[in-house]
Formats: sequence, structure tokens, C-alpha cells
Amino acid sequence: MPAAAKRSTVYLEPEVHRVLRLKAAETDRTISELVNEALKQSLAEDAEDLAAFDERARERSVSFEKAVRDMRRRGKL
Repeated sequence: MPAAAKRSTVYLEPEVHRVLRLKAAETDRTISELVNEALKQSLAEDAEDLAAFDERARERSVSFEKAVRDMRRRGKL
């Protein structure tokens, strides 16, 4: 474990903890390593989502009402 690692208390559901212990033993890794990896993956997904939101923020917005009127005008409704 890195010297700069911080200690934290996390409460896991009993079944999650049991499976996590089994995975740690099977993969020869610590529970901390598995939890850190899962959290980093989750945070990376959040970062991708935020980047997508930023990119979409520049798109032109169309109101629901206008979209329905356009569909009606084009004979789609």
C-alpha cells in the first residue's frame, strides 16, 4: 500500500463483503486494492459523463413543443 494512502471505514453489505473477500483471495489482491480499482473505474466513468455533458451543452436546444409541432408539420404525427 502506498505511503500516502488514507485509511477509511467503509460499511459493506455482508454478502458483498463475503464475495469481495473471495475475489481478493482468488486474485491474490487485497480488498483495498479491489475497492480502489472499482472506485477509480467509477470516477473515470463519471469524468466521461461530465465531458459528454460539457460537449452537449454547446448543442442547440429544441423545446418539446417545437419538436412535436415539427413532427406534425412533417406528417409524422
